[in-house]
Amino acid sequence: MTESRHALIIANDRYADQGLKKLKAPAQDAAALERVLRDPQIGDFEVEVVHNASADLMRRRIQGFFNDRSRADTLLLHFSCHGLKSESGELYFAASDTEPPLLAATAVASQFVRGCMSGTRAGRTVLFLDCCYGGAFSRGSSSVRASGEVNVLESFAKDEPVSGRGWAVITASDSMEYAFEGDHLAENSAPRPSVFTHAVVEGLETGEADLDVDGKVSLDDLYEYVYRHVREQNPHQTPKKAAELHGELHLAHSRRGRIKIVAIPSPPSLQAAMNSGDVLTRQGAVMELRRRLRHMELPVAEGARQHLEEVARNDIQQIADLASDVLSEIRLTPSPDHLDFGLIPRGSTPRKRSVTMHGPLLARHCVAQPTQSWLRVDPTGSGLEVHVDTAAEGHLSGDIVLKGVADESVIHVEAVVGPAHEPGGGPSNGSPRTTHGSDGKRDTAIVEPPRIPPPPERPPPTTAHQTRRDQSSPSRRAPALAGAALALAGTAVVTLVLALQAAVVAVMERGDQGVHGNVEDNIREHGALTPLTVCLIAGAVALVVGAFARHDLGARREQYTRQAASGTHTLTSIAKGLAIPALILAVLAGITYLVGSSRW
Repeated sequence: MTESRHALIIANDRYADQGLKKLKAPAQDAAALERVLRDPQIGDFEVEVVHNASADLMRRRIQGFFNDRSRADTLLLHFSCHGLKSESGELYFAASDTEPPLLAATAVASQFVRGCMSGTRAGRTVLFLDCCYGGAFSRGSSSVRASGEVNVLESFAKDEPVSGRGWAVITASDSMEYAFEGDHLAENSAPRPSVFTHAVVEGLETGEADLDVDGKVSLDDLYEYVYRHVREQNPHQTPKKAAELHGELHLAHSRRGRIKIVAIPSPPSLQAAMNSGDVLTRQGAVMELRRRLRHMELPVAEGARQHLEEVARNDIQQIADLASDVLSEIRLTPSPDHLDFGLIPRGSTPRKRSVTMHGPLLARHCVAQPTQSWLRVDPTGSGLEVHVDTAAEGHLSGDIVLKGVADESVIHVEAVVGPAHEPGGGPSNGSPRTTHGSDGKRDTAIVEPPRIPPPPERPPPTTAHQTRRDQSSPSRRAPALAGAALALAGTAVVTLVLALQAAVVAVMERGDQGVHGNVEDNIREHGALTPLTVCLIAGAVALVVGAFARHDLGARREQYTRQAASGTHTLTSIAKGLAIPALILAVLAGITYLVGSSRW
C-alpha cells in the first residue's frame, strides 16, 4: 500500500464581527507553511489552504479532508485563527462569519474536529493549533470581562481515536486567557500567533529541527525545536504536545542530514597490521584499507574510511599523511559544479542538465538537497539530473548541497525565466519587427531582444571555493612541483654519495700519514664538504617543495585530473623517501666531521 501525505491549512485573519480582532499573521504563515509542506525535498505533502472561510465551509472541508482515507495515509491539519471558549467551557475555532454569542452555530467546535480525527481511517493524524484562546464573554456589555482559561489539550486528548495507528496534537500554548472588553478584544491580551508557525516553518525549511541529524524531522524533533524557539521569543508562551503514536512519525526530510552507513569493521588481521611497530607493515595496511575503500559494498568501504580517519589522526606523520592522501580519493567531486540554464520561457520545460559524480562508489554516495523550491533533482546511475521550475519569471539563483559520508560540495544553478511565447497575435519579445518607409516599402527588419529586467547582481556562490573552477584547463602545478621535489631529492642522494666517497678516501689517507697527518685537511683537499652542503640544502628544499605540491593538490583538488593527482602522490612519496634518509645521513656525517676532525 502506497503511503500518501495530505495537509489542510485553515487560516482566518479577517472577521465580520467587530469584537474579534483582525490577526496579522495567518495569511503569511499559511503561505510559508504551504511552501515547506508541499516542497518534495522537505514535506512532500499534498496541501490545501482554506483562507477566511465561513464556519459551514470550514466544517465541510475538515470532514472531507478526513473522509476516504487509508491506513497508509498521514494527515496534518493546521489552524491559525482565534480560539474561543463558550460559557459551558467548550473550545471553538472562529470562522470569518463567527458571532461570539452564537458559537455553536457560527464557529467550528473542537469536538467536531475531534470526531473527524477519531472517525478517519488514516493511519496517523497530526493537528497543529496556532490560535489565540479566549474565555467566555457576553456581547454588548462594556463591563463584562472574560475570565477563566481553556485547556486546549483536554479538548483533544480525552479519548484515543477508534481507528488508525496514532494521533498527535501540538498547540502554540497550553491555555491562554484572552480578555474582551465590550465588543472588542483587548490589544494586550495575548502574543501574536505567528511565533509558533514561524518556528515550524523555520525548523523544517532549514533542517534545524532535525535534532539528531539523521536526515529526517520527526514529530518529537519538531516539537522540541518549536518549544525552545517559542520560549526564547516569548517566555510567557509555552507550546504543549499530546500524542498517542506507535513508532516514530517523520514529518519531513531534513536539509541538514548527512548520509549514514552502518560500517563493517576491518578484519582482525588488518587491525593487527595497523598496530604493528614496523612502519612498512603499517604502510602496507594503509594500502589494503585503500583497496577496501573502493569496495562495491558500502558498509565495507565505510568501515575502511573510519579506520583510515583514525590512522590519519593518531599515527606518525608519515603514515598519517599516507592515510589522508587515500581519504582524499573519496571527496565529493561533481562535474560540472556550475549550471547555467540561460534564458527559458515561462511555463516551458527546459531540458535536464546532467551532473556526473566521480570517484569510487563511496564517493558518489550522497544526498542532494536543493536550497530553493524551484530546483528539481533526480538521481541517476552516474550522478544527478537537474532541471528548474519555470512557473514564475525572474532571475533564479540557487544551490544544490551535496552531503556525503565525510564532506560536502555545492552545485550552483542559475536561470533567467522570461515571458512565455505568445502564439500568433503580433510580434512578441525577441521576434523581428518590420518598419516601413514613407513609400510603403519595407525598409528594415529589427530584432528586439526580450524585455527582461536585468538580473540582480549575482551573489557570491555558496561553494566551498570562492572562485569558479576552471573545468577546461586542468592545472599542472602540483605535478610540476612534485617532479621538482623528486629531482632535488635525487640530487641530495647523489651529492651525499660523492661526499661520503671523498670522506672515505680522506680517512684512508689519514691512516697512511701516521702522526703527521690531519684528517680535516684531507677532507678539504678531496672536496667532501661541498657535496655534503649541497646534499643538506637539496634534501631540505625537496621536502619543502613536496609539501607545497601536496598542499596545492589538496586545496585545488577539483582542478587536477585523477592521473595528475595520482602522479603527484607517487612522486612526492618517492621524493620524501629519498630526501629524509639522505638528510639524516648527511647530518650524521657533518656531526662526525665536526666532532672527530679536531681529534684525529
